[in-house]
Amino acid sequence: MSARTMTCRVSEVEDLNSDVFGVTLEGRAEALTHAPGQYLELELDESTWVPFSIASGDRDDGRLELHVQHWPERSNSARLRELLQVAQKLTVRLPGGDCVLDMSSTRPLLLVAAGTGFAQMKALIEAALAQNPERDIQLWWAVREHRELYLEPLATRWAQTYPHFTFHAVTELALLEPLADGERIMHHQGRIDEVLEDAPLTPAGCDVYLSGSPGMVYACLDILAEKGIDQTRVFSDVFSYAPRRQA
Repeated sequence: MSARTMTCRVSEVEDLNSDVFGVTLEGRAEALTHAPGQYLELELDESTWVPFSIASGDRDDGRLELHVQHWPERSNSARLRELLQVAQKLTVRLPGGDCVLDMSSTRPLLLVAAGTGFAQMKALIEAALAQNPERDIQLWWAVREHRELYLEPLATRWAQTYPHFTFHAVTELALLEPLADGERIMHHQGRIDEVLEDAPLTPAGCDVYLSGSPGMVYACLDILAEKGIDQTRVFSDVFSYAPRRQA
């Protein structure tokens, strides 16, 4: 699927928490076609394109969802926030990335995300549930503190609604308030790679998707490799833009 450049209308900008805002773009449905897990690039100026995971599956309705982390101290983030507040239209290029959901696979899904890496996982989950709501899915979402789980109600609702879906919230700091009730809603305190190391995981038969910084992805990959993952069934955009150096 070759990349296309087009202009989209900004139909909604909403605060998901104090640091993350959701953006809905609209355009021609056929032009916005993409696979679950892919990303787009948004044009800040003629020489600056910023990538964002598409946080929605291919809905065939001409609408795309993005989750944007706002870093006031970073110039591109401040420029983007200002642009989204005033712009009615934006230029985007899509689709990008080959970390996509294998629609032919029925293997359980093991999804590990840090921060706004949840956006990519959201698209994968929506597509997987639409195709087969009985597929086993584990979502491990890691953040520093509880408030950074910016779509926690959605993740907990999946766990409460789908008997084969489990939500693991991972926070480095203690929870200020409990998570929603549900036998498939769990909390772990600590760094995500250390939490995975201590977890009774048997990931050998899973399709594994990882989304976060290169350091986080490779730390988790090493732990999961020790637990017997099939390396041919592990997917992450990090493998393309920050490949590991061979020793």
